[in-house]
Amino acid sequence: MNQFITLLERYHQQLEAQYGGLLNQDIRRAITDMLHCKSDATRYTQWHCGHCQHDLQHPASCGNRSCPQCLHQTTSNWLAKQTDKLLPVHYFMVTFTLPYQLRSLARKHPKAMYQLMFQVTSNLLKGFASRENKGSLGFTSVLHTHNRKRELHPHLHIIVPCGRYDATKRQWNKGDSAYLFNEFALAKVWRAKLIDAINHCAELTLPNDIPKKWVVDCRKVGFGLSSLQYLSRYLYRGVLPDKDIINITDENVTFRYKEGETNIIKTRTLPVLKFLWFLRGNAKQLRLQILLLLGINIGTVSTPQKSKRTKCICPCCQHKMIFMGMNRLRS
Repeated sequence: MNQFITLLERYHQQLEAQYGGLLNQDIRRAITDMLHCKSDATRYTQWHCGHCQHDLQHPASCGNRSCPQCLHQTTSNWLAKQTDKLLPVHYFMVTFTLPYQLRSLARKHPKAMYQLMFQVTSNLLKGFASRENKGSLGFTSVLHTHNRKRELHPHLHIIVPCGRYDATKRQWNKGDSAYLFNEFALAKVWRAKLIDAINHCAELTLPNDIPKKWVVDCRKVGFGLSSLQYLSRYLYRGVLPDKDIINITDENVTFRYKEGETNIIKTRTLPVLKFLWFLRGNAKQLRLQILLLLGINIGTVSTPQKSKRTKCICPCCQHKMIFMGMNRLRS
C-alpha cells in the first residue's frame, strides 16, 4: 500500500480530531476514497485470460484525483483531453500567485477564495486580449494549493495558445510566439481586481498588510504535444511519490523535494498530522474550424486514444489478460 495512504489510515482519527472543523466536503470525500482504494472488498475488477481461460479479480481503484495510487490515471486522462483540443501553435503558461498575506483567506474560506481566483484571472486575460482587438483568447486553468515543501501556496497555472480566433470574421489571428502579455501589467491588474473582488464578497475580509508588489509569471512552454506532456507532469504531481518519503517515525515524516528556483534536492521534516493536512464547455467544433483556418486537413487529425487501463498479466501463463468490467458484491 502507498505510504501516504498507510499514514492516513493510521492517523485518521487524530487528523479528524485536530482538523475536523476545517475539513470540507471535497477533502472528506478524498479521504474516504483513498482509505477504500484497492481495499474495498465489495468492489473489484474482473479479468480473463484468453490463452489459458484463467479468471482473476482485483480490488477496484477509487479514481479520486487526489489519490496517489490513481495519480497516473488522472494524468493520462488530463493529457488525453488536452491533446484532443490541441492546436498546432506555440503555448504560454501564465502563473498567478496569491500573496502570503492573503493565504489565510484561502485556508479559512477555500471555496470562495479559489472561485474568485478563477473568475478574476479569467476576466483579466480576456480583458487584455480584447484590448488588442484580434479575437477571443482561449485557455485552460489549473489550481495548485500547495508548493513542493507542502506549504499552503495557492497559485493558478493558465495554459494559453499563441493566437486568437475572430468569430465575426471567422479568422485565426496568429500571435507572437515569443510574447503574450507584459508580466508587470498583469500583476498590477491582478492585484487591483482581486482586492476589489474580495471587498465585494460577503464571506471574505481583506487583511490590512496587503503587499504592493504581486507576482505573475508568463513564459513560453513549447509547441504542440511536447508542451502538454511536460505540463501534464507538472500540473499533477500528486500528494507525494512514495520514493520521496525517506523516513517515517511515530511523530514525524521526512521527505525530499526539488527547490523550484535552484533545482537543488532538499529534505523537510513535518509532524505526521501536518504532513497529512493536504488535501469551459466543449469547444470541439470551434477547434476544428480553427484547424481549417490554419490549413490543417481535419481528416488527418487523429483522435487521441483514451487512457488505457492498468495492464494485468495472467499469473498462470504470463499472457496479457482482458478487462471484463467492474463488479460490486451484493449483501
